[in-house]
Amino acid sequence: MSTVYATEIVLPGTVDPDGLLVTTRELPAPAAGQVLVTVQASGVSFAEQQMRRGKYYDQPPFPFVPGYDLVGIVAAAGASVDPALIGQRVAALTKIGGWSSHILLDAADVVPVPAGLGAAEAETLVVNGITAWQMLHRTAAVPRGATILVHGANGGVGSTLVQLARAAGIRVLGTASPRNRAAVEALGASWIDYRGDVAAEVRALAPGGVDAVFDHVGGSGIVDSFGLLAPGGTLVSYGTASTRDVAGDSRLPVLKLFARLLWWNALPNRRHAHFFNIWAGKRNAGRFRHRIAEDLGSVFALAVQGTVRPQVAARIPLTEAARALTLAESGTVTGKVVLVPALEA
Repeated sequence: MSTVYATEIVLPGTVDPDGLLVTTRELPAPAAGQVLVTVQASGVSFAEQQMRRGKYYDQPPFPFVPGYDLVGIVAAAGASVDPALIGQRVAALTKIGGWSSHILLDAADVVPVPAGLGAAEAETLVVNGITAWQMLHRTAAVPRGATILVHGANGGVGSTLVQLARAAGIRVLGTASPRNRAAVEALGASWIDYRGDVAAEVRALAPGGVDAVFDHVGGSGIVDSFGLLAPGGTLVSYGTASTRDVAGDSRLPVLKLFARLLWWNALPNRRHAHFFNIWAGKRNAGRFRHRIAEDLGSVFALAVQGTVRPQVAARIPLTEAARALTLAESGTVTGKVVLVPALEA
């Protein structure tokens, strides 16, 4: 195997997007059980937005290479890895390291990408698709015919969640800004202006309350989300976006949220509250990997069928990660900003 040099985007500390560094380093050959992946697309998620502020709950010490998920081609395999993997397009959930041209991964962590899905399109469905699928079908177990509220219905997770819900016969109310109204309605949701009286709008559309609320905002608004539930309903919280730019200990908003959810669950109110963590259960590696592969496979299958349309907000070269992060943080896009090694990828 010839020498491989990886171009990586390094987050050196709590910097503005233009403080990201573009570096190059030599990669070793894949060890036993590993594959070398040539990255074709990696995503810009809310996690990276928090990481650059030092506010992601369990991020590693600076400096490090961000990148929560990726899609690429297996270029080489180490000992004990099926050589048939070489040349296959795969997806992986990484948490960090994805903003790179090449990466070494455990072969057990990659999931095949079916024919018919482009790299960027598949990339939008990795962390977003797994998150949306598991919250809808595993955490909340929303049945056909139910009504749900999705905050940020134009975002990466939100737009995927809307489509998965509609595919499952679930009515969706989705909050977004007026500029994103058409996009949200095109996905099949009833649009609600997030800057207006959301609670009043939801009650007008669902007088008895909704069966589930999916809230990535956190903060004081989480109280309204819980209050909009119908008896037997479920609140799924999966972020604290409202505190993204608030200075202070990154763990405090999360701990406050956990305490509130625990308190609500302890009350005899016939409603449920959960915090979704995509990494829950990782200690049982075999079961965790099986669940990830199964759920992502289900999302990919729906995309191949055309039931779910991947929402690529923009394709931006890897070396222009600063521009990509700025765009993702602007809140003006529908779907996910994707980093690619070149614009033609």
